[in-house]
Amino acid sequence: MGAKKTMIRSTISIDEATFPLAQGDIVDELSLRIEDALHAGGGFVRFTVVGNREVRVLITAHSRVSVASEPVLFDERDDGDLERPFGAHYDDYS
Repeated sequence: MGAKKTMIRSTISIDEATFPLAQGDIVDELSLRIEDALHAGGGFVRFTVVGNREVRVLITAHSRVSVASEPVLFDERDDGDLERPFGAHYDDYS
């Protein structure tokens, strides 16, 4: 049996909510967009989470944000394509 394929999964926590990011979202770029929203006095930032779903969060001067990354088992569906969401409500069971 061969080694299992892995990928890096990044997770962003904003205040009390935690979001596992889809593979298409680049952490450095997302961090810059969050900083830009903060410097502008606040604003919504969009990103794609596992399941290929878009999330929008309001960033303010009071927001607490942290980002972590870890290896997880590879999931070919996790490609960040918003046109192809997957998960309990969207899978084709036929």
